Amino acid sequence: MEYRLLGRSGLYVSALSFGTMTFGGGMSGDVQRDDARVMVDLCLDAGVNLFDTADVYSDGRSEEILGDVLKGRRQDVLIATKAFGKVAPGPNGQGLSRKHLMDAFDASLERLGTDYIDLYQVHNFDALTPMDEILRTLDDLVRAGKVRYIGHSNWAAWHLAKAAGIAERRNFTPFVSQQIQYSLLKRDAEFEMLPAGVDQGVGALIWSPLAQGYLSGKFRNDVAEVTRLGSVGQVKYWDNDDARNVLQTLEEVAAGYPGASLSQVALNFVRRQPGVSSVLIGAHRIDQLKDNLAAATWSLSDVDMAKLDRASRKGLPYPVSHHRTYGRGRIPALPLQPIAAD
Repeated sequence: MEYRLLGRSGLYVSALSFGTMTFGGGMSGDVQRDDARVMVDLCLDAGVNLFDTADVYSDGRSEEILGDVLKGRRQDVLIATKAFGKVAPGPNGQGLSRKHLMDAFDASLERLGTDYIDLYQVHNFDALTPMDEILRTLDDLVRAGKVRYIGHSNWAAWHLAKAAGIAERRNFTPFVSQQIQYSLLKRDAEFEMLPAGVDQGVGALIWSPLAQGYLSGKFRNDVAEVTRLGSVGQVKYWDNDDARNVLQTLEEVAAGYPGASLSQVALNFVRRQPGVSSVLIGAHRIDQLKDNLAAATWSLSDVDMAKLDRASRKGLPYPVSHHRTYGRGRIPALPLQPIAAD
């Protein structure tokens, strides 16, 4: 397993990390304690050191199960969780107000059975709570020794930049990570989020690198399977001529790597992108997890990276298109290049 620094911090995280959204029997999966323990063991054996959850996953059951299966080995892992969603009645039961964050944090600690969180992340952007209030609350948790590092999820690049400016000016703890969606079918993050993260020293933790499982190829023949993508009826959201062309290219590339699956190729494409610290993988079944973990044992060639890039790239949005056209070399694109292992 390759380990990378999480943004501009001294914390090393595994290039593949494990997301536990499928734990607990919620909308996204029904992995219960026994299978969860096997999955966590497989991850640890493969060198994964970062485990991600959230208070809203399966109404808190994901945190409970993760905390239970990690008993006795807490010091060997990094636990990341998130807060924002509706977890209590009333107007203060969601968002990023000081009250909600403090209440949600204490509840997460209890469910996880720990007295600190390695990476505490705000799960969404809250336009109603002042940024100073959000950052002050997170800073207080860090200074109290309850949180080691902080991150945000699903924020725009300007949110990241605003937070960085306030943190520097007020001497608050800065964000070191952004958890964002990115895959061969969802490359929007390349235009502002990933470049902003590189500029500000905020490492990317990637969610949905397989486009909710579509890039595994399992949905091409209307296969009936209980998955997050199938359960919410979103196959048609991804399935179009462009997506099918990407799947075909994945098959062509995978054929050049003995034993490689489409999922492994797709994960490797994301893992190679500048600014990416770790790629979150999740699973409904143990065999799926084993296959995904194998993606960390090999890397794509530059030729195949370029082939996948061509197959999945869409037009540039404004103002990036304007910068590239009229910037006259002053706005270079982030290059596709591997991040060296230790």
